[in-house]
Amino acid sequence: MYSLEQLLRIPNVDPGLPFDVSPDEKRVVFSWNNSGKWELWEIRGLESRELEIGLQGAKFSPRFSPDGTKIAFALDIDGSESYHICIYDFTTNTSTDLTPQILYAHQPNLSWSPDGNSLAVLSDAKGIFSLYVLPLDGSGARMVRNIFHPCWDAAWSPDGMWIAVESEAAASERSIHIVPVGRRKGPRVGTTQLKADGKALNAMHPAWSPDSKSLAFACENGEWHNIGLYDVDSGQIKWVTESEGDDFQPTWSRSGETLGWVHHQGPQTSFQSRKRGGELRQAKVGDGLHSFPRFTSDGVVILYEDVNHPTDLWKINLESGGAAQLTRSLDAEFNFAQPEHVSYPSRDGAAVPALLYRGNGGKAVIDIHGGPNWHYSFLWNPALSYMAMQGWAVLAPNYRGSTGYGKRWQNASLFDMGGVDTDDCAWGVKYLIENGLAEKDKAAVTGRSHGGFLTMCCMVFHPHLFAGGSAVVPFLDWIKSHENSREDLKHWNIENMGDPEENRELWVSHSPYFFLDRVAAPVQMICGANDPRCPASESIDAHEKLQGLGKQSELLLYEDEGHHFLKIGNVIDAEVKRVEFLEKVLERGREVDR
Repeated sequence: MYSLEQLLRIPNVDPGLPFDVSPDEKRVVFSWNNSGKWELWEIRGLESRELEIGLQGAKFSPRFSPDGTKIAFALDIDGSESYHICIYDFTTNTSTDLTPQILYAHQPNLSWSPDGNSLAVLSDAKGIFSLYVLPLDGSGARMVRNIFHPCWDAAWSPDGMWIAVESEAAASERSIHIVPVGRRKGPRVGTTQLKADGKALNAMHPAWSPDSKSLAFACENGEWHNIGLYDVDSGQIKWVTESEGDDFQPTWSRSGETLGWVHHQGPQTSFQSRKRGGELRQAKVGDGLHSFPRFTSDGVVILYEDVNHPTDLWKINLESGGAAQLTRSLDAEFNFAQPEHVSYPSRDGAAVPALLYRGNGGKAVIDIHGGPNWHYSFLWNPALSYMAMQGWAVLAPNYRGSTGYGKRWQNASLFDMGGVDTDDCAWGVKYLIENGLAEKDKAAVTGRSHGGFLTMCCMVFHPHLFAGGSAVVPFLDWIKSHENSREDLKHWNIENMGDPEENRELWVSHSPYFFLDRVAAPVQMICGANDPRCPASESIDAHEKLQGLGKQSELLLYEDEGHHFLKIGNVIDAEVKRVEFLEKVLERGREVDR
């Protein structure tokens, strides 16, 4: 049996940001922590090698220049997500930081101009993430468009005329604006927002066709996200898919004859594609999570992970359906228990979908995902698999606010975050006990980011259910978190919880910090000092307050980490101590009259 430390040392290709395939298809570049650090690697032929970038920090999101001689990438120096934009030149083996000594941040997504002389980048140099053009010659970035909503992604059209910009919109929605940057004749010469019947579309993941005549995107279309096509000349939109389940991350074949995307159906995904006028085709590596597909002349390269396989690059032959593994993070063959896709009633009777690792009927853990606009699927999670190997029942709820189960479910926690979503997670304990999957007073709760926030909500609003709680990079106070956040994070808070002054009573009532006196079991908080999303100061303040109240509280502060821990030593230390804490409180059980 592997120890938890051994499992955590298994590397994986970065699952959160894209990789890229060179224009001549001879190279694939990607971010991989194979050495324990997040470095850029390339596959060329049958060989994989780490690129000698020479810049200190974690490297993500590589993009090839149009001629394939360079890559641009995002560099996170200290975990604060204040990304620098950098270039690596394959012909000279040299690296350049285009944004040295900046006092502001960039998003990790970027796009090359067709001539290879500039990058479309998203910078908050003026206080909100806006579209800039950053030349490679060192002449400095030029703002192109401020949409007055935080921007997340940019895609430069192959003809150089347009940049499609994805930005945040109302609540958790996204919006796409098409910004002119080239000289063009015709009626549509200004910035265009994608709309239908005069209403802005909830749209994301812009992808230009090779001829620049069409923009593919993922968009809310009724209850689900489908793939749409915007025709640049006519301004008309048509739907490529109208299926049950969500379709995301559209990508074009190099000829422009085929459009592909990732299809989500509950906790499983697949790659789907359609040739012009052709039938829908589906392929997959296995019953896990596929992401960021990229066409080649003979198939599609895609990220894939499942319960027994960390994230790696695979290539699917679309004619035969066969899949070949390109990177190998794991040589061993695991047979971890496959979680079951179940549902259980919440406090108000709503059916909460969840993944269940069955235990031996004794100890149990509620593990809460972050986001909240995300959901647990059949992915690589060695900590959960390790807990299951100990005989614990592990329930991973896709509470209200999660993606993957339709628009109404995702929007059901709007202006109630810390309320109905907390109930959804807490009522999982009742489900486990009533079905003989856990003993009473032998359940703990843990979660990361928004899941850490909900962990603390469970500890204060449902203290009678839990023997202990471990909150990883949590926030605890909506008001303080808002005051200490970046502008894009403040925008999200207001869109999802209302104005902090007008809705102060709501913000306070849904903040566990103000109810720490209700904590009735040991608490552990784990945080990074450079966290821009859930500032460590909140965990520090809560820890001191809990100690002043005579509560059992443990604080683990990692001075050189941010929201996402990047150093393998810190990852191992934090995860091992988290599981040890959970094991200790589960062994003791909840003390009713503490």
